[in-house]
Amino acid sequence: MQAGLQYARGINMKNEVVKVRNVSMRFRMEQSQDRSLKGFTVRLLKKKLKYETFHALTDVTFTVKRGEVIGIIGKNGAGKSTLLKIISGIMQPTGGRVTVEGNIVPMLELGSGFDFELTGRENIFLNGAILGYSKAYLKEKFDEIVAFSELERFIDTPIRNYSSGMMMRLAFSIATVVNPEILIVDEILSVGDAQFQEKSRNRMLELMSGGTTVFFVSHSMGQVREMCGRAIWLKDGKIALEGRAKAVCDAYEEQ
Repeated sequence: MQAGLQYARGINMKNEVVKVRNVSMRFRMEQSQDRSLKGFTVRLLKKKLKYETFHALTDVTFTVKRGEVIGIIGKNGAGKSTLLKIISGIMQPTGGRVTVEGNIVPMLELGSGFDFELTGRENIFLNGAILGYSKAYLKEKFDEIVAFSELERFIDTPIRNYSSGMMMRLAFSIATVVNPEILIVDEILSVGDAQFQEKSRNRMLELMSGGTTVFFVSHSMGQVREMCGRAIWLKDGKIALEGRAKAVCDAYEEQ
C-alpha cells in the first residue's frame, strides 16, 4: 500500500474522522557509536558507513469516529509520539496510509512554533496562523486567549523572558481556545501550577464534551480511564491491545 497522508473533505457517511491503515515507520540508524561529525565524515569518505533499520511502527491499523476520546498508552519508545506526528501530518509514514477529515491541532511540542524575539501578543497571531486560523478569528479570540493564559501583565513582553511554564500556558491557551475538530494531546495536563493544571483539565473535558475528537497520550492510567472511552496500547511499535479504556489500562498495569 502506498505510504501517505490524505485530508478528506465532504460528507463522511460512517462518521469516521481518522483512518489509520497498515501504517509503518522505519528509520535508518548508523551503527557506529562515534556520533562526532569528524568520525561520520571519515567513515563517509572511506565508504564505511553501516546502517541498521529501526521499526518505530509496524502495520498499525485503527479507526476513530467523530467525538471519540481515545487514549494512546505505552512505555517510552513504544511509538506513541511517532504515531501522533504521522496523524498530524508532521511525518510521512514509510508504509500505509492515514486519512483525516477535519482540522487538527497537534499539542505535541507546545511552543515549538514560537519566535522568541517576538512578544506574547505577536506569538498568539504567529502560532495561531501556524495552526491555520485567520488573523480576524485570532483578533476575535485574543482577549479570551490572554485571559485563559493568565499572562495579561506579560503579553507585550518578548517571550525570551518567559519561563518555560509561562510559554506552555500561552501555547495551551492558543491551541484550546480555538475549538479544534481534532485535538492531539501529548502529556500536556502538567502545564503550569496546580491551579492552572485543574483549569487545563476542565478545558479538555469541555472540548471532549463538545464533540471534539481527541487523541490523548498520558502515562497516567488514572487520567486515561477518566477522560477516554477507548484506548490503544502500543508495544514495540505494534498494537498490543485495543478496546475500552479501563480494560486496556488494567491489562497494561498488570504486565
